[in-house]
Amino acid sequence: MRNYETIFILHPSFDEEAVTAAVEKFKGVIETEGGIIDNVDLWGKRRLAYEIDKVNEGIYVLVNFQAEAELPKELDRIFRITDGILRHIIVKLDK
Repeated sequence: MRNYETIFILHPSFDEEAVTAAVEKFKGVIETEGGIIDNVDLWGKRRLAYEIDKVNEGIYVLVNFQAEAELPKELDRIFRITDGILRHIIVKLDK
């Protein structure tokens, strides 16, 4: 198992219920693929460094998890096809 962290930015029009549903969806993907979630940190709405699709703000979510090497590829695929995700990144953490 390797340590990873992912940060994803949700569209600012999401209400609290939609944000919770999106976070639970990605937690579920990690857990069903055999990963272990260490920490989920909801940073809330913040200003973006640059405009994305005429949007200046986004809702940031940080997730730390442990998983095998195949899981980040599947998680990346799901991020790409999910509506409302402005940006995402998955990083392997050093030991």
